[in-house]
Amino acid sequence: MSSAPSNIPETKMLPGGPASPSASVPQSAPTTLEVLPARTPARQLHELPKDELKTLAEEFGLDPSRLQSPQHLVAALHERRQLIASMDREALLDIIKWARRPVPLNASKEQLAQEIVRIRSMRFDGLSQRGLVALAKLRSISVIENDAVPILVKKLRKQEGFFARLNRRRRSMLGTLVSNIIGEDEKSSDYQFLPPQDADAEAPKATPPRPATIKEEIEESGLFGGIAGRIKKSADTYVNQKLDEIEARIDRKLDEIDRRLGEWRDKEIANRIRILKITLWASVIVGVVSLLYSYIVHLISLWRS
Repeated sequence: MSSAPSNIPETKMLPGGPASPSASVPQSAPTTLEVLPARTPARQLHELPKDELKTLAEEFGLDPSRLQSPQHLVAALHERRQLIASMDREALLDIIKWARRPVPLNASKEQLAQEIVRIRSMRFDGLSQRGLVALAKLRSISVIENDAVPILVKKLRKQEGFFARLNRRRRSMLGTLVSNIIGEDEKSSDYQFLPPQDADAEAPKATPPRPATIKEEIEESGLFGGIAGRIKKSADTYVNQKLDEIEARIDRKLDEIDRRLGEWRDKEIANRIRILKITLWASVIVGVVSLLYSYIVHLISLWRS
């Protein structure tokens, strides 16, 4: 007996298509995808406008005038960040202590580098060899890790230039003259870092580092810049002192108000307790009188009967 030809067409399955009911291929369980909240990504360097790139380059010690296109600025910033990340943190802290810059102890390497870039002093007395190497690298000077201190100092001073050195000596003479006129004391003290940025309010406050003398400020910023900076610091100190006095006065007033409220609360509680005692004694007396009256009435009724 011959079998009849089948009229059912042969079905071919495409990859990823629905499986046939007659197929014996096991189906995998559907995978659950975790839905993550959308986050706004941080702006990359190539997305910043050219003005912001120039400002950022100046903060990292780069000369934007030598880098015309934004692509060169971005490449130089990436290279400078990699250089800062590869530096020894202790060397950066040596420079901060030498220049007596007010920074917290837990500051990042980039924060330390941005503060070091602002240093214009050319007096390298007291700075360690590793600090000189780090300072030279941040000033874009080609140095070797094993260079001696005199060689590093010579390279740093060579970068300054003749006219810049002349202007610095002129500012130094002006600073010495002004310092002698006002009679400023140049006694130095041990450097101390500022409190950490995430420190608790109960943590002990560290003494801020000694501010730069008027001679150092004039030598670094010029006559008018140094005097203006000193006036600004004096004004800030005066304002902070007055704010501390106002805060202490407010605290005293609040303590006095709290004390008076406590006394008033204690008196109010004592009066209410006294009223409760009087009420209880009155209730007891009324109860006793009521019992005596009932007892007398009962005795009278018995006597009459």
